[in-house]
Amino acid sequence: MVESDSLRHTKLALNNGSGAIPALGFGTLIPDPVATRTATKAALETGFRMLDASERYRNEKEVGEAMQEVFKAGKIKREEVFIATKVWNNNHRPERVKPAFEASLKRLQLDYADLYLIHTPFAFQPGDDQDPRDANGNVVYDNGVTLLDTWRALEGLVDEGRCKAIGLSDVGLDKTKEIFEAARIKPAVVHVEAHPYLPQWDLLDYCGKNGIVLQAFAALGHSSEPNVLEDPVITAIAKRVNKSPAQVLLAWAIQRGTALLTTSKTPSRIKENFEVSTLPEEAVREISEGIKLRVRFNAVVETGVPGFIPRGKGG
Repeated sequence: MVESDSLRHTKLALNNGSGAIPALGFGTLIPDPVATRTATKAALETGFRMLDASERYRNEKEVGEAMQEVFKAGKIKREEVFIATKVWNNNHRPERVKPAFEASLKRLQLDYADLYLIHTPFAFQPGDDQDPRDANGNVVYDNGVTLLDTWRALEGLVDEGRCKAIGLSDVGLDKTKEIFEAARIKPAVVHVEAHPYLPQWDLLDYCGKNGIVLQAFAALGHSSEPNVLEDPVITAIAKRVNKSPAQVLLAWAIQRGTALLTTSKTPSRIKENFEVSTLPEEAVREISEGIKLRVRFNAVVETGVPGFIPRGKGG
């Protein structure tokens, strides 16, 4: 068992030999640019060594500025931070993947990415509009490209050495299997919503057997109702082990073998979310077996339309 003082430093090896991803990651889906900069900087200074970004969040520039400020201060080196970003649905055509990747690197002020993900398995109409709609307000999908076509373009980025690992996001077990079986370079990470109300056991089992890291977003339920932070099983364990409900949920996620993302704009909350420690095995079991409620908070897996990102300029 991992010692309580080292759980927060857990790393999960990637199946392509390019290193390991820190289990405890910081997500940068923060709508406000100023808050993005301050939160990203606070996360790195607190101890987070994994940052998750995306072209769809429209704040890679601010994430890049925060990182560079921390790197220039000399306390943390670029190679000590695992940085992921994602290609959005309007850039699924193979010829659009590399320019989208290069644009993300430029905004992030990076020479390479540790991980590049296909943000969702849905291809939207290619172009500059991130949320293309027809006259009736329906999403315009692109039937001229398959997920495997897009994946092959990502494999090319790994070949060029600008990207260390590639993966999938917002997929189910079927799409994960489909790409894993057809891929020349296997998915290293599958990034999906996961928490005690959506434990994704089948997907986690498949990932475990194939050396894929399952990374959970909305690990704390994204403040949605029903609130997993207020679940009686979680609050009782938190009281028993003298930790916050958030710390209990994050520890559970790591101890069951997943990586995770947590996001906050508040420095004190960022610090609290980093200070996780190992739960007793019976507590982990209690959460895994005792919570029966099943809720998905983000319907992005059904449509490709993000559930946590507000529509606005450009989409």
